[in-house]
Amino acid sequence: MPLVNLYQALDTERRKVIVGQRWTFDLLLVALLTDGHVLLEGVPGVAKTLMARTLATTLKAEFKRVQFTPDLMPSDVIGTNVFDLASSTFSLRRGPVFTNILLGDEINRAPAKTQSALLESMEERQVTIDGVSHPLPELFMVLATENPVEYEGTYPLPEAQLDRFLFKVLIDYPSHDEGLQVLKNYQAGFNPRNLATLGVQPVAGLEDVRAARQEIAAVKVADAVLDYIQRIVDESRRSPDLSLGGSPRAAIALLQTGKTLAALQGRDFVVPDDIKLLVAPVMRHRIILKPEAEIEGLNADRALERILGRVEVPR
Repeated sequence: MPLVNLYQALDTERRKVIVGQRWTFDLLLVALLTDGHVLLEGVPGVAKTLMARTLATTLKAEFKRVQFTPDLMPSDVIGTNVFDLASSTFSLRRGPVFTNILLGDEINRAPAKTQSALLESMEERQVTIDGVSHPLPELFMVLATENPVEYEGTYPLPEAQLDRFLFKVLIDYPSHDEGLQVLKNYQAGFNPRNLATLGVQPVAGLEDVRAARQEIAAVKVADAVLDYIQRIVDESRRSPDLSLGGSPRAAIALLQTGKTLAALQGRDFVVPDDIKLLVAPVMRHRIILKPEAEIEGLNADRALERILGRVEVPR
């Protein structure tokens, strides 16, 4: 089906279970269609897992969840070879990474060795076990969550690992009206553990994702917009507020996600406003503020707003 129709169908199913959070869900869909991964940051109880499960259900995709803990081993994520006494052979016991959508809950609670087990799968779409490479499914996305208010017993993600996430999405509390609607839904018998009883239906599959990606690849990007993307990244590297600016991967991410967002809105060309909307989720985890900027009360999003204000928008 055309991408616009696919988006409308997915959004209709989303509204059956998720109140608000449309932009967050849109970003998850953009990341999936761009073949990228998402770091979700939000306090507990703001529907991060529910959003991931809803996306998987509507796309007929397999979903698995891993709770990251300090004692989680790499083999708990990617799997291991197990010796079978009966046949005297080793057989692969696949880990949860062999799925379509993997939710890594509280990824920063696991030590670096376990976090790094995900890096090969995220970048190469394969895992290596005992020297043998095993391909992952064609449709594969990692959604990793972080709790922004609890840092005891956590291992901050290094910049090189953060750079491999296409987006960092911040999930805030719902508004008063949205919170009230959530309460009314639960009072009426809402059960998030069973999406089928809520009427959530699969409306697309792998073939639809393939077709959508082909449609996205055909989206045109004018030279002026390409220059705008590069000037934003260049400005981040010389910003007086930052000690680390955007990487080349950040510029590529702005280009690719800009094409996806344009296609979702029914356009076959990218406009500067597409890029401006995506600058924060693409770059907020790829930049580092200078200490004096943090003392001033600046955060990553505000620093990016300043950068956008200094870069001329093409006409």
